[in-house]
Amino acid sequence: MTKKQKKMLVRILITAVMLIALKFIPITGIPQLLAYVAAYLVIGYDILRKAGKGILNGRAFDENFLMTLATLGAFFLAIWTKSGDYVEGIAVMLFYQIGELFQSYAVGRSRKNISALMDIRPDYANIEADGQLTQVDPDVVAVGSIIVVQPGEKVPLDGVVVEGTSSLNTSALTGESLPRDVKAGDEIISGCIDLSGVLKIRTTKAFGESTVSKILDLVENASSRKSRSETFISRFARVYTPAVCAAALALAVLVPLGRMLAGADANWTDWVYRALSFLVVSCPCALVISIPLSFFAGIGGASREGVLIKGSNYLEALSAAKVVVFDKTGTLTRGVFEVTAVHHSPLAEEQLLEYAALAECASSHPISKSLQKAYGKEIDRSRVTDIEELSGHGITATVDAERAVAAGNSKLMKKLGVQYCDCHSTGTIIHMAVDGQYAGHIVISDVVKPHSKEAIEQLKRAGVQKTVMLTGDAKRVADSVAAELGVDEVRSELLPGDKVAEVEKLLAAKGKNDMLAFVGDGINDAPVLTRADIGIAMGAMGSDAAIEAADIVLMDDDPLQIAKAIKISRKCIGIVRQNIVFSLVVKFGCLALVAFGVANMWAAIFADVGVMVLAVLNAIRALKYKG
Repeated sequence: MTKKQKKMLVRILITAVMLIALKFIPITGIPQLLAYVAAYLVIGYDILRKAGKGILNGRAFDENFLMTLATLGAFFLAIWTKSGDYVEGIAVMLFYQIGELFQSYAVGRSRKNISALMDIRPDYANIEADGQLTQVDPDVVAVGSIIVVQPGEKVPLDGVVVEGTSSLNTSALTGESLPRDVKAGDEIISGCIDLSGVLKIRTTKAFGESTVSKILDLVENASSRKSRSETFISRFARVYTPAVCAAALALAVLVPLGRMLAGADANWTDWVYRALSFLVVSCPCALVISIPLSFFAGIGGASREGVLIKGSNYLEALSAAKVVVFDKTGTLTRGVFEVTAVHHSPLAEEQLLEYAALAECASSHPISKSLQKAYGKEIDRSRVTDIEELSGHGITATVDAERAVAAGNSKLMKKLGVQYCDCHSTGTIIHMAVDGQYAGHIVISDVVKPHSKEAIEQLKRAGVQKTVMLTGDAKRVADSVAAELGVDEVRSELLPGDKVAEVEKLLAAKGKNDMLAFVGDGINDAPVLTRADIGIAMGAMGSDAAIEAADIVLMDDDPLQIAKAIKISRKCIGIVRQNIVFSLVVKFGCLALVAFGVANMWAAIFADVGVMVLAVLNAIRALKYKG
């Protein structure tokens, strides 16, 4: 419990003891009134103060005003009827404060759970100097510095491992329970926990630009972006509160006057009592508290699963996603080109790859790198001379001073007058010629992510009506990948500007209340992420521009997280709707019972506190995701 909650609990206990004691102390008249007023002030002075401030600031119609009016009215009735029964007014305030204490405790638990899930802020970074480790603030570590992370410590900054091996706990970032193994040369992101070995890391980003800072900033600022449901509650409260005050006034004044004019007994005391009870039960606490709490819990539950949602408005929009559009490279595929086959070669596969790797050794193009990786041995550049790159065709070179090697597409083979064999495999085809003779071709393909096919299936099970893939790849490659994954539609050979145009067409074709989500990872995806109803970025390996432009960030780059995010959003919105319907049905039902004299003020306060407690408990369910 917080200090404030403990203080409230003490006030509740003191008030309860005073009420019990006053039942047995034989006092009447003014002393009795003063004793009950003292008990009332112990439990309700803060509500009276808030109501006064609200009136002075022009915001009178809130729950504090309603509680003050109802409880002081109960005191007035006791004085007017000379019954000496002041317990009811105090009990109403007492039960209201018990409900507020419970609500405060529940919200505190929710915030504590989210804080624990997001407790990834590093306290220090280790800098090695003269053989000693010095702890410094991560903010002062310059880019390019070498930091040391020991077992049990958090990685404070993004960087590259330069020495050591270890396993990392990434659960706070990605929701993934399995440790991730790292070694020298691997990229590493801040917020992970070193489980085993000592790592030396060269930092690549300042602390303010690191992954952990961006995550914390996203979560801390998420509550500032309101959903339509939250703005509805605000608009509803502005109309509802004055309306119920007017209805209570009508019950207290107009109904008795009408009875008098009709020649019946006005019974002012009964109708004023009903009006006061009406005010008590009218407090919209359950709605005002539970709706924002539901979204807060939903965003926290998503964060626990490695899905960062920048605001409750995006959480609500995601729940209505019916069209999901994917970039291909880096989103559905790994964006890593690998040699997948060698065809029609009279040479040994290893020798052909050697010639290809040597010819491409001066290029930094991903295709060239994949050929060098497939060769797998250190390349002696001194063996290669006369390298010539023919734009749009390929490369020619001389290997070992005597072999004329050509590596490129079919245009290069035609240019050199070499008869080549067509390839029916999907991917980039590198045709090879050695000394003017065709030497076969190498197939290089982008590798599909392990869970991409399952992700498409999960999205369809989650109610997504259409999946679309956009790519700059050749039509044959794009169609093959789309067919393998089960994507509904594919648009290929697109430039970045073309992707925006395609998304515009899809937005125009979708249903009025349906939402379109775009999933991408590259810098060139930023305009499309911004244009879509919901932009989803692959966060762990995605570009900074894509992460900044996106509304939702997936921390582990797994496409399965998209379906998970949609399920979490729909669960949260379901809870919000349950609370709205439940609260309003019970609220209006109780108001009717009080107005007709069926329920008294005790029943009213139990109904109000009970609805609030149940709504808060229901809201907290959004913290837990069960796939």
